[in-house]
Amino acid sequence: MRTAYSVETVRAAERELMARLPEGTLMQRAAAGLAAACADLLGRVYGSRVVLLVGSGDNGGDALYAGARLARRGAGVAAVLLAPERTHAGGLAALRRAGGSVVAADSPLAAEELILRADLVVDGIVGIGGKGGLRPEAAALVAVVERSRAAVIAVDLPSGVEADSGEVRGAAVRADLTVTFGTHKPGLLIDPAREYAGSVRLVDIGLELPEEAGLEALQDVDVARLLPAPSAESDKYRRGVVGIAAGSARYPGAAVLAVAGALRGGAGAVRYVGPAGDEVLARFPETLVSDGGPRKAGRVQAWVVGPGVGDDADAVAEVLAEEVPVLVDADGLRLADRDVVRGRTAPTLMTPHAGEAAALLGVRREEVEAGRLAAVRELAAAYRATVLLKGSTTLVAEPGGETAVRVNATGTPWLATAGSGDVLSGLAGSLLASGLDGRDAGSVAAYLHGLAGRFAAEGAPTVAHEVAAGLRSAWRGVFPPTHPTR
Repeated sequence: MRTAYSVETVRAAERELMARLPEGTLMQRAAAGLAAACADLLGRVYGSRVVLLVGSGDNGGDALYAGARLARRGAGVAAVLLAPERTHAGGLAALRRAGGSVVAADSPLAAEELILRADLVVDGIVGIGGKGGLRPEAAALVAVVERSRAAVIAVDLPSGVEADSGEVRGAAVRADLTVTFGTHKPGLLIDPAREYAGSVRLVDIGLELPEEAGLEALQDVDVARLLPAPSAESDKYRRGVVGIAAGSARYPGAAVLAVAGALRGGAGAVRYVGPAGDEVLARFPETLVSDGGPRKAGRVQAWVVGPGVGDDADAVAEVLAEEVPVLVDADGLRLADRDVVRGRTAPTLMTPHAGEAAALLGVRREEVEAGRLAAVRELAAAYRATVLLKGSTTLVAEPGGETAVRVNATGTPWLATAGSGDVLSGLAGSLLASGLDGRDAGSVAAYLHGLAGRFAAEGAPTVAHEVAAGLRSAWRGVFPPTHPTR
């Protein structure tokens, strides 16, 4: 499990550790890891040209000490100081002793020349406490970096992105590699900030962190542990039955795709209700089709409602009245009564994209996309439901805020295709029927769906039914080669 912690939690852990260590030890650990990452990226240190962009915080000190290490190995290292009077004194002295040079940022032509000639730029402008965007002087340096051909390494977090929220307010450094210390920060895992971080390298500096993280990302081993597996005594009913209330005369394909995802999600059987029964049976004859509405469909362990239902509010209301877990997607999000959802005693999982989330929250889509973490938490609280916010990084949040928000980035931009979300809904609904709770069902489904999208696309456009077909490979792919299921 990859975890991320808030700035407040990291700061507290740093203070506790520094109280037990000789002064400067923590910064030296960070600088050693940063210097090693710089050397790896450069390939050859001797003779390389390195520019440090140094602010007034501790990450500026990290950059200076790392620069001193590189200078001792033969690199030409120059530091551009944005706040000369508040630069970390020890780091600056170490760089000068190692033969490094110093330029003030208020000499813009000299700074620009250094950056444009550099092989590597190290971003130590703003630390994890930075908020509200970069100051003009720093933003001007970032613009020069963007014009250069240098590789860029960010110290702890790219300057200009917010550590806790993942928001980017104006200019920000676009790093090829971010070297972060002690733990990941939420902004390294959540868009839009994640796009600025490049690859992320975690350096262990000895922090002791709480067991419950603020954010977590599943890995293969976690997904494999959560996936339902039939036993020798299993039958189709014991494995769970998922009901799909989807589709309409105008959108029969939504029903077909939701069923496709559900059939590959581990449940023992899929019941379909709605006007697209003929189309569903033509593609998937194993589906149990009913035309009597959700109440007469037979027993299920979970329901999926909403994909392509149009204005069929009755179907949505009938499903929400059932005392089983319910996944609400697409048109169902618009038709679901908020008070009914809030009053449900059985779990509810809502799966909006940014536009749907914005409509539910009464804000502009751009606000959701800029502050995805805040939006998913707010929506979960407002509906007292588990919310899966779809996007390049999918977020899954529970109401109450006691558990970590799950983040998933296994997908590909090619997943932004019609019907892909219907497949995800069916898959997650099937996992709900198999016994996973809303948080696990949503995050496992997002993980597999993203992998399936990669397999289906292989770097080229794909379509939703190919994503559904790729779920078997995704399922197998999370298990090691020696696992009994392989």
